[in-house]
Amino acid sequence: MARTRFVGDAGLTARMTLVMFLLGALFVGLIAIVMSIFWTSSPGLGVLIGLIGLGIVWFQWYKSDTVAMKAMRAREVSREQAPELHDMVERLCALADMPKPRVGVADTDLPNAFATGRSPQRSVVVVTTGILRRLDAEELEGVLAHELSHVAHRDVLVMTAASSAGIVAGMLTRGSQYGAFFGGGRRDNSNGGLPVWLVVLVVSLVTYAISFLLLKLLSRYRELSADRAGAYLTMKPAALASALQKITGEINQIPQRDLRQASAMNAFFFAPAIQGVSLRTLTSTHPTLEQRLEQLAKIQAELGRPAA
Repeated sequence: MARTRFVGDAGLTARMTLVMFLLGALFVGLIAIVMSIFWTSSPGLGVLIGLIGLGIVWFQWYKSDTVAMKAMRAREVSREQAPELHDMVERLCALADMPKPRVGVADTDLPNAFATGRSPQRSVVVVTTGILRRLDAEELEGVLAHELSHVAHRDVLVMTAASSAGIVAGMLTRGSQYGAFFGGGRRDNSNGGLPVWLVVLVVSLVTYAISFLLLKLLSRYRELSADRAGAYLTMKPAALASALQKITGEINQIPQRDLRQASAMNAFFFAPAIQGVSLRTLTSTHPTLEQRLEQLAKIQAELGRPAA
């Protein structure tokens, strides 16, 4: 974890380490199994699959900020374009004793924010025009502190890199489905004569399912950790709680089409872009609103300040 004034979280560090280890092993195992399936009949194809897998990991790491910003059609803004936003980020970074990330804005009515990047020096914090219109200064400060804690704790990088196993598994699943239709009847003698496409499909689906669940478990914990870190940094947990309630309520007014377009970024958003759905599921990216508000209320009581 980076050395900043954000409160430390040994639980987050332990979870990130465990998830990275398990998903790293899962990724290596997936590539090794697929390469071995093709190795006897087509060594070149096996090597190509291994190189593609490594290439995806590198691309995910190196271009994570660019990919996320393009997905949300966000643009980097200068101090001249958004002076108040830059001032707020600078104050929080000075308070946290961390490098100032780039600042971006996404032109969408969806009220949300996210942080991404491969390191604190190469990170970007993005807010939407929807959130800028809806939150007051203290509420926005709480959201930005939450996002900056993701950068400081490096859990954004872990989430990005860890998703590589799932992405490769998804690509192989799609490729094996095509193989079933286009001459994929060749059988693998090392697997009881099963068609190669079926072996690849099963291995890929199992890998995808495991990586999906591990990432969701890490995602929920890191959101609680970021709420806690942001609240202690600003010393205004009530403002963050107010922002959470306001954003969650406003998201229910956003058209479903817009929410679907942004759904791929849910794991990175401050609040998930979904309407009226209980988050008490194994696969949710965020803890429930009730859990987040309960934690902030405890911090408020600990600080001895009446809720706003």
